Amino acid sequence: MTTQKNENKKMRAKKNQTLLPKEAKHEKKVTKDEKAEKKQSRQEKKQQKKAIRRVIPIWLKLLILIVLCLFALLIGLIVGFSILGDGSPLDVLRIETWQHIIDIVLGEG
Repeated sequence: MTTQKNENKKMRAKKNQTLLPKEAKHEKKVTKDEKAEKKQSRQEKKQQKKAIRRVIPIWLKLLILIVLCLFALLIGLIVGFSILGDGSPLDVLRIETWQHIIDIVLGEG
């Protein structure tokens, strides 16, 4: 059993060696100076980046989205109530209409 495991390990090692290019076998070691230069260049790039100034702030975008969703809901209610329900389009905005719908759903009316 152990000889078979050893053979499997040897086969895997041979496959890995044949698959790697010659350059990968002889890796070039990175010196401390090169590491320091890379680190310094990264820090310089971070300093060069300017702060992004948005034309429309995120909070305003969210507010606009909420208003547009409410507007779409209102238009949908008016169209649905007037076309599908054969009611007056502005009746959907009256409190009495919604009170009547709630009474029907709860079974009080």
